Amino acid sequence: MATLTFDTSGLARAAELRSNPEQVTALLTDGGTVLPIWRGKPLVAQEGGLAWLPNGHPALAHGGEPLFLGMDDGIARFAQDISDWSPEAGAEAVEAGFFDASLQSHPSLPDSHVFAELRGVMLQLSVRDAELAATAKAVLHWHRSHRFCSVCGQPSKPVNAGWQRQCPSCAASHFPRTDPVVIMLVTRGNDVLLGRSPQWPEGMYSCLAGFVEPGETIEAAVRREVAEETGIKVGAVRYVASQPWPFPASLMMGFAAEAETTEITLDPAELEDALWVSREDMVTVMAGGHPTIKPARKGAIAHYLISEWLSGRLD
Repeated sequence: MATLTFDTSGLARAAELRSNPEQVTALLTDGGTVLPIWRGKPLVAQEGGLAWLPNGHPALAHGGEPLFLGMDDGIARFAQDISDWSPEAGAEAVEAGFFDASLQSHPSLPDSHVFAELRGVMLQLSVRDAELAATAKAVLHWHRSHRFCSVCGQPSKPVNAGWQRQCPSCAASHFPRTDPVVIMLVTRGNDVLLGRSPQWPEGMYSCLAGFVEPGETIEAAVRREVAEETGIKVGAVRYVASQPWPFPASLMMGFAAEAETTEITLDPAELEDALWVSREDMVTVMAGGHPTIKPARKGAIAHYLISEWLSGRLD
């Protein structure tokens, strides 16, 4: 069965503790562990898994307030943004392209501990580590990009153990955002519709996807996005699965959709290419043997949807 990374692990998020700063501080100082995040990259151990640090570790001196992630089998887990740290080498821009393969090492940490692009290590993480990393990356990114009050423009401050920002000037409250995205496996008989964005690696194709607009149902978003990008008319739409996708902070909602037309009218502002692929050719694509088409990334919901269709579980 295909892997769906960032699926829920049953993490006890302990939201009832967030409004008690004294208790959260006690959890942090009495055995709590912290995951440093540098410019969107979590700290990982090269032998596999997230690398957790004790409170007060020198690597955490560069960061802001810790974010309380929850209780992991009795261990209080936190995350901290240390993006103010500047490594001597390897500090090239992060998140500027589709994938940043560079690794960064902190002088106070062993060589086996590096900051790495989450896309590149997500399949190496346990289900619990993947949920913790996705949560940490998404919420800390929100803090970096929402430092000022959207009501009055004054600087806001983190409160509620990092799950809220409060404006000292106008008292407005702000909460982490999650962007709803529909992603759809569009089929017509024995064929599946694939698309390609221009910024993707050469040859990579995937399911069509797009953001849900205000005042729109998710089913309507599926039909609109497919029509806008390819001119294909979609009829029946069925929900399959969802996946948090912290790049930077989306919730991918996966659907199986039945096409009523087949002629593609491409919107070049949205896609570089779109095409119908037969089930037989898709088997070759997913096995990595197709001469021109590369499969969607393993662990992503697009890969999951295609694998489920090929196995007959979506029929």
